[in-house]
Amino acid sequence: MSVLLFGVSHRSAPVSVLERLTVSDTERPKLVEALVQSPAISEAMLVSTCNRVEVYAVVEAFHPALEAVGDVFGNHTGMTVAELTGHAYVRYSEAAVEHLFTVAAGLDSMVVGEQQILGQIRTAYTEADHHKSAGRTLHELAQQALRVGKRVHHETDIDRAGASVVSVALHRASTLRNVSAGHGPMKRAVVFGAGAMGSLATSRLASDGVEHLTVVNRTSERAVEVAATVGERYGVTAVGRDVEDLSDAMTDADVVVTCTGSVSSVIDVAAVHSALKQRVNPAPLMICDLGIPRDVDAAVVKLPGVYVVDIEGLREDQETKAAQADAVAARSIVADELAEYLAAQRQAAVTPTVAALRQQAADVVEGEILRLQSRLPDLDKAQRDEVAKTVRRVADKLLHAPTVRVKQLASSGRGDHYAEALRELFELKPGAAESVSASEAGIPVPGERDLR
Repeated sequence: MSVLLFGVSHRSAPVSVLERLTVSDTERPKLVEALVQSPAISEAMLVSTCNRVEVYAVVEAFHPALEAVGDVFGNHTGMTVAELTGHAYVRYSEAAVEHLFTVAAGLDSMVVGEQQILGQIRTAYTEADHHKSAGRTLHELAQQALRVGKRVHHETDIDRAGASVVSVALHRASTLRNVSAGHGPMKRAVVFGAGAMGSLATSRLASDGVEHLTVVNRTSERAVEVAATVGERYGVTAVGRDVEDLSDAMTDADVVVTCTGSVSSVIDVAAVHSALKQRVNPAPLMICDLGIPRDVDAAVVKLPGVYVVDIEGLREDQETKAAQADAVAARSIVADELAEYLAAQRQAAVTPTVAALRQQAADVVEGEILRLQSRLPDLDKAQRDEVAKTVRRVADKLLHAPTVRVKQLASSGRGDHYAEALRELFELKPGAAESVSASEAGIPVPGERDLR
């Protein structure tokens, strides 16, 4: 059994596609149930946020499971398989685990280091567990991912990484504005994007003294919501507007902060040129492009009266470097945790073989003790017990080295080969032992899913 990840996020798809893929709280259980109804999928959980939709499924084989996921989401979105795969990313086995750990650490978020994703992963797992679509594999995977995320936030300062980028960009824009012509502080701002980074930008601008904020978003309702929140919290004038109003909004702005998470540029030369033609503000228009990839067309920087500050230009700033160092430390933690998790999983994979070997030895010992009793009926109980203990000790000592060694070797990634050798040499049946072990632990065994 392996883990399959099928995902679409702000890194792989435009907002229009993400909107079609959006899964509400009421829809999520239904989609997960549809996934586990497929014979190719035994466990599944669905992580759904405004910026990502990811399915983590435990599968027997890659292609049938991927086809099943495509069918479920095709029915949900009305998109063809070709449309879905054009914007999706797929990870399998170890790569799927690594991706989940990276997401839990906040390293794949629009705002690096944000902690909200931890709660979203926890919700996805709790819901899957409640609806009986998560078994042992997803339980261990989700719990470990949550531990990884908590460790990253505890041992690094990655939480401040996103806020650092915003503050550094605004400071650079303010400095350039003053140096260029000695203009005063920035009082009117436009924030394009109402996600996590956009919310950070509005808060930073408001706390820096901006008096009027315009929040622009593809979904105007979300723009109004973010504007209302920052206006109430900081006492500034804030309005939300639709994306079609972006050029007009830039006309009177001192600074524009863009952070949409789009996979292509969303502010082109025409929009900025139109704003500049109507502009009466003599100060230059400052644009902070915080998108990865860039939100602003590269040609915009050539327009007179415009300064563009982007992520690339901030890399040498000391605060930015500190944030980058935190990200590097976080990735190191993810790598360490991934190695430990995979080693433990490989050792667990050979456990059924080890259990079968020990069970076979125990059966042989018990059979020989019964045979001894029939041949030497005059032995008293104390003598029989001592003989039985001796035979069991011999069997345990003979099995100790190979069983310990096969678990050690499993960590190297070749444990399946050693386990297969043991099965061949001793004619073992690990499937039966695995079922016994699972039943004793209270974990449903394959084939029991419909009974839960």
